[in-house]
Amino acid sequence: MPASSNFQQAIQEAQRGGLVGPNVVNKALPYVGGGMVLTAAGVLGGMSLLASSPALFMPLFWVALIGNFILFFVAQNVATKGNNATALPLLATYSLITGFTLSGIVSYAVTAAGIGAVGTAALATGITFVAASFMGRRMSDSVGQALSGVVGLGIIGLLIAMVVQVVGSIFAPGIFSVGGFELAIAGFGTVLFVGAAFVDFYTMPRTYSDDQYLAGALGMYLTYINLFIFILRLIIALQGGGRRD
Repeated sequence: MPASSNFQQAIQEAQRGGLVGPNVVNKALPYVGGGMVLTAAGVLGGMSLLASSPALFMPLFWVALIGNFILFFVAQNVATKGNNATALPLLATYSLITGFTLSGIVSYAVTAAGIGAVGTAALATGITFVAASFMGRRMSDSVGQALSGVVGLGIIGLLIAMVVQVVGSIFAPGIFSVGGFELAIAGFGTVLFVGAAFVDFYTMPRTYSDDQYLAGALGMYLTYINLFIFILRLIIALQGGGRRD
């Protein structure tokens, strides 16, 4: 019995030995949740502005989009260095502005598919989080590394497909902006970010130290924001892109 106990302890210590930050996930999760709340507030603010002053919304949208792109890299750099006191307000601002930039697609989803589409996307994202938090922590190295590779390649493929869609929509919007092509991208993106949600719980403790919990929170936040967006796009595509008969 003592030999068996020592053997099990040795296995557990070997498994923990590969972890850079064994507590980083638990430390990051409250900030992921806080970021989601701020994003929801940004969405509501953007939708209110879009409804009351649509002419003002678009200039602010482009300023917010470009500013948020720059802010992401600044916040990521600061958070990776473990400078959490500086990173926290940057990430809070980033989450709020992200919500503002998402208010357009959320407004369109409400018009095209109803408010229930937004609730369905949010619920599906939450269910994925619960499943990923349970199963992702328990993935073996072989499964975790294989899934990480597949998701990484999938993201490259998704980016290429989205570039093709943007360029194609300029010349043939009836083919690339709606219908089967949009449905394929939305479906692929949804599956891809479901996989990424599981990967996050595996890779975070192996990538970030416990002091880099805000950097980990930013990566996980982006996964779930993208998952929400692609589920919403999928619902809109299934509804025919908002076309009413």
